Amino acid sequence: MATALPALPNLSPEGNLSRYLQEIRQFPMLSHDEEFMLAKSWLEHDDVESAHKMVTSHLRLVAKIASGYRGYGLPMAELVSEGNVGLMQAVKKFDPDRGFRLATYAMWWIRASIQEYVLHSWSLVKMGTTAAQKKLFFNLRRIKGKLKAIEDGDLSPENLETIATQLQVPEKDVVDMNRRMAGADHSLNAPMRADSEGGQWQDWLVDERQSQEAELAERDELDKRRGLLNQAMQALTERERHILSERRLQDAPKTLEDLSKVYNISRERVRQIEVRAFEKLQKAMKNLALEQKLAIA
Repeated sequence: MATALPALPNLSPEGNLSRYLQEIRQFPMLSHDEEFMLAKSWLEHDDVESAHKMVTSHLRLVAKIASGYRGYGLPMAELVSEGNVGLMQAVKKFDPDRGFRLATYAMWWIRASIQEYVLHSWSLVKMGTTAAQKKLFFNLRRIKGKLKAIEDGDLSPENLETIATQLQVPEKDVVDMNRRMAGADHSLNAPMRADSEGGQWQDWLVDERQSQEAELAERDELDKRRGLLNQAMQALTERERHILSERRLQDAPKTLEDLSKVYNISRERVRQIEVRAFEKLQKAMKNLALEQKLAIA
């Protein structure tokens, strides 16, 4: 097991950014040959000192990238810390034999780590889960700045069309994201009225979760269906069980080509076995369900 990397210079929440930048500038930049040898030493011998030199020589890159995310109102110390995590991941996975420099490879890991932190820190961006929404979130401020519309509330029709076209997203998504980013978070414990007699906002939230009785009933029904499935699977041959399981009961189903190689048969023959096994399984489950009903009656 690889030894942990030594601690990096720390930028505390109350720390001086200029002082931190001066501190990390003390670490020398690496030449291409130096970087290659250090990377090989880490990759082949788990040399912690080599990995540490690669990390510290790129702390300035992290600080530069992190500064680009200061507009989201998050502590610079946290942005730098998350970026350093991404940098260390990049160093661990860096392969010098591919021919490119560590900085080129690491910048993607650094940005990804910082962006994940930003998304998780902004309560109003819980909806930003798709690639298009993340792209919109991280580019909206930049484009608004170019359009000199940072201080605007709702965007003008011209600016709205420009942003939607550049980011290739619907105008409605731009409007929704812009309003989310412009709105402030409010505590659910805040009083609804100034005199505090109207209760708190959380008092009016509807609990949309299922009742415990409904959850237990669903769990019981799921257990019964699983039991029926396991029993019905016994009506299949070993090959039928394996093919049906690999094709229909896995998160990442095997292809017909994959299974044809396992059994040395054609893809069409695998498909026929799958269809036949599924029909047998359905019939077996219906018979077992009927038997259970008769037994209860």
